[in-house]
Amino acid sequence: MSPRKLLAGAVAVLATFAAAPAAAQHAKFLVTTEWLEKNLNDPKVRVVEVSVNPGLFERGHIPGAANVNWHTDLVDTVNRDIAPPKQFQALLARSGINADTTTVLYGDNNNWFAAWGAWIFDIYGIDNVKILDGGRKKWEAEGRPLANSAKIQPAGTAQIKTPNAALRAHLQDVLAVARKEKQGVLVDIRSADEYNGKIFAPNGVPELAVRAGHVPGAVNVTWSKLVADDGTFKPADELKAIYQAAGVDGSQPIITYCRIGERSSHSWFALKKLLGYDVRNYDGSWTEYGNSVGSPITNPAGTVWGKT
Repeated sequence: MSPRKLLAGAVAVLATFAAAPAAAQHAKFLVTTEWLEKNLNDPKVRVVEVSVNPGLFERGHIPGAANVNWHTDLVDTVNRDIAPPKQFQALLARSGINADTTTVLYGDNNNWFAAWGAWIFDIYGIDNVKILDGGRKKWEAEGRPLANSAKIQPAGTAQIKTPNAALRAHLQDVLAVARKEKQGVLVDIRSADEYNGKIFAPNGVPELAVRAGHVPGAVNVTWSKLVADDGTFKPADELKAIYQAAGVDGSQPIITYCRIGERSSHSWFALKKLLGYDVRNYDGSWTEYGNSVGSPITNPAGTVWGKT
């Protein structure tokens, strides 16, 4: 064999070994629609739907899935906060989740709210949680089975742990990076028009800020760049290249944000789980930051609230 062919073979082998850890990360935190359909009757697998559109679960859901409402189950309904410990513990029990359960989350809107669920599960130390790659959109597109009656599971016994503060960013954390008082990278995952201040929020959403633009120094990597047409996450090497093009390479702590924290949970999942970077999600996001008095803002479009 010629030296050139030997070299080409060696390069191919090295590329295979380099890709293996990335593929393993995807397999560790994502499941395919095919895998899930084959494992629906496994007593150690629990499926949880986290959708935001009313009535979607009732019209049809993955057989055996528990229904989790983002507006009432995964947030504090009085204070603006994540679900408090007692509330989340009760959710685990009624969803039939045990310490040895493989929990598969899925939902509508490209799994935004399922990713929020994965973030909350991680904060409370619940292991072996995965997202259905492609979510409800892919499951339905492939004509896989749906049920319209809820299945009551035996009460789960999984116990939450002390909340992991290292996964969550607050306003002061974001300000510290914006003011260069602390090292870090801010990743704004909203649309380019939101980031540049051309619009305050997507059309039709009720949660607004009175200022447009973005946090100073933040880079814009829209969440949609991370997924293929069928809603599945792109391979890890592609994800890494997308972020590297924006100067995000995992060498510094990362904070993701959007408008209310759900789209940024999706990007948090990609960065934290699929790439293994040090990432916190800022769930206050733009509706907190853009309404906070005295916080610095970059607004290239110069849009002024009340004059649009």
